[in-house]
Amino acid sequence: MKKYLVTSALPYINGVKHLGNLIGSILPADVYTRYLRQQGEKVLFICGTDEHGTPAEIAAQEANLTTEEYCTKLYNKQKEIFKQFGIKFDYFGRSSSVENKNMTQEIFKKLDENGLINERDTKQIYSIDDKRFLPDRYVIGTCPFCGYEKARGDQCEFCGKLLDTTQLVNPYSSISGSKNLEVRTSKHLFFDLKKMEEKIRQWVNKHKNWSNVTKGIANKWLSEGLTERCISRDLEWGVKIPKANYENKVFYVWFDAPIAYISFTKEWAEKQGNLNNWKSWWNNNENVDYIQFMAKDKVPFHAIFFPAMLLGINTNMKLVDQIKGFNWLTYDGGKFSTSSKRGVFLDDALTIFPADYWRYFLLSNAPESSDFDFTFDDFVAVINKDLADILGNLVSRVCALAHKYFDSKIPSLDLPNNEDFSKIHQQLSELLNNIDHNVRQLKFREAMKTLRKIWSFGNEYVTVNKPWEYVKNDLPKSSRIIANCFYIIKISAISSSPFIPAIAKEMLSTISCDQDPEITSALKVLDHNTFQSNISIPKKSILIQKIDKNEIDLLKSRFSGN
Repeated sequence: MKKYLVTSALPYINGVKHLGNLIGSILPADVYTRYLRQQGEKVLFICGTDEHGTPAEIAAQEANLTTEEYCTKLYNKQKEIFKQFGIKFDYFGRSSSVENKNMTQEIFKKLDENGLINERDTKQIYSIDDKRFLPDRYVIGTCPFCGYEKARGDQCEFCGKLLDTTQLVNPYSSISGSKNLEVRTSKHLFFDLKKMEEKIRQWVNKHKNWSNVTKGIANKWLSEGLTERCISRDLEWGVKIPKANYENKVFYVWFDAPIAYISFTKEWAEKQGNLNNWKSWWNNNENVDYIQFMAKDKVPFHAIFFPAMLLGINTNMKLVDQIKGFNWLTYDGGKFSTSSKRGVFLDDALTIFPADYWRYFLLSNAPESSDFDFTFDDFVAVINKDLADILGNLVSRVCALAHKYFDSKIPSLDLPNNEDFSKIHQQLSELLNNIDHNVRQLKFREAMKTLRKIWSFGNEYVTVNKPWEYVKNDLPKSSRIIANCFYIIKISAISSSPFIPAIAKEMLSTISCDQDPEITSALKVLDHNTFQSNISIPKKSILIQKIDKNEIDLLKSRFSGN
């Protein structure tokens, strides 16, 4: 039986993540794994916090905590926030764990033994005012290639060019803003990507099914030619380098972070009571599909850097099969900003609207082929139209008819006389198969469009068939129509579960259905024999509360960063 290994780019530890971080990796990965579990597939969803590097040290200093204390605090906070968003990881670990430290050092030693680690004297930026070497991300300046004035020392996010800190024009420290910088020599270790270039090229070329975003970025790196990449840093916080004369340095965060996917799997297996089980997920001879989810800026490290590391240790490790790269979610015409409090961050999001409102909107507008700009005008319009007027209205009107005309009970389908049922069954089957195709192809916007068609189909069926008109003169016909409506609601709820799990669960409760939508496939319950009828349904409040449009201006002001 095929197994599915799913990893999401590790959220960085320095602060609560925003909506773009959620839709850029973790939310679609959650939907994908939830859907596969519904179909009875064997799935493992691995993620965790990325805790090393300078940003963690600086954030800890600002919080007046040790780096370890700060990371523990933020790990627990991020884990709880994701739980409230309905994200169901199989394991959510920490890159600062002992297991990841050991795994990282072990992989480094093998790369070193295989002649892929070089030692170089490097020119680095030293901040006299900060009294420290500045890691590349903490040197800001003008890109020498495109002129972007806020390029970081590792890569210009405007033109995408890889940089060295010493290339920046008019550099300054992003920690203090100081321009009192000088270039000093420091000895560092480099992973020789150049030696792996042909293997990586051949491997990338095998993946014809990668998205345009992923293929474009990977091929851009290869066309420019791979070069050595520095994997050591002059920092205290991180995985120590197990090599003589490097005891006071740590690994570059992008060296140990992807290795955490493996170490987290090992930690998961240990908690399951079978430590060696992790190998069945990471051995290339096993029947495993490995899918990674991430924003486009993470693609080079997952399509080039990490595969080169695994190929370099030559131990037949499992490499990724599909990389789902997302474009940016922007906020009201600009970027999200932690420092200026611009945009909606996940802890605030949960205080103003239910998690499923956010899940639905973000998935419906997932930035798959291009960037997408979030605005509250769009958000309120979509939630009110799709969730309230289509889905919520379907449930409310059908339940109201049952309460009014059928003693608050679901009528029998009466299949021998139910001329509509086979047509409904066929229509739903086509729509559900379309969702299945799109989710498996990682096309989330298309899957959401089809899901909405199921809800609309239910509303149209009620409107066209007008069951209230037959109550007096043909009660059996009215009964069959209402029963068909409840059948559509049940299929709507189960098919919605991977996307909006809390609302789906509430829908099933509203129609007194006790099936677990997390392990029940809508395709498999199309058979009428699984449908419960002649049972009482509770009288409940409205399923989806509309958002007052008068709130829009207040929300814009609150999250504008002004």
